[in-house]
Amino acid sequence: MRRKEPIIVVAAVIERGGWILITQRPKTSGNAGRWEFPGGKREPGERDIAALRRELREELNIEIGDPRMIWREDAGPLRLRFYACSYPPLQRPRAIVSPQFRWVRREDLLRYDFPPADDRLVAALAGDGIGRRRRRRRRRRPVRSGS
Repeated sequence: MRRKEPIIVVAAVIERGGWILITQRPKTSGNAGRWEFPGGKREPGERDIAALRRELREELNIEIGDPRMIWREDAGPLRLRFYACSYPPLQRPRAIVSPQFRWVRREDLLRYDFPPADDRLVAALAGDGIGRRRRRRRRRRPVRSGS
C-alpha cells in the first residue's frame, strides 16, 4: 500500500502596528466559521512562498514582503507552515473568499475560535511574542586597558 503524500498548507501571520490579520473560514469549508491565518494549500510543483503569495492575492487581493517561517504544525495529513510576513503600506485587503477579515491585537487572538491545529501557535503569538522581529543586541566588547 502506497503512503499518501502530505498536504502542505501555508499561512501568513501578517502584523501591522501590533495588530494581526485573521480571516474567517467560509461556510462551505471544513471548520466553517472559525478564524484562521490567511493562506491555503500548496499546489503540485509550487514552493511555499509562491503558494503563499498566490493565496493572499486570491483571498485578500494583497501582496506581502519578506516571508519567514516562524512555526510548523502537523495535523493528520496536513503539514501546516506559518510565515511572518511584512505588510507593505497603502494596501487595503478585501474579503474575496472569506466572509470577513479582522485586524486583532495579539492578546485578543485567544478570544477567537481557531481550528484545533492552530491552537499552539495562537497561544504562542498571544503570549510570548513569537514571530516579532527582534533587534539583535550588540555584544559589548570588554574594554582593554592601555597598559
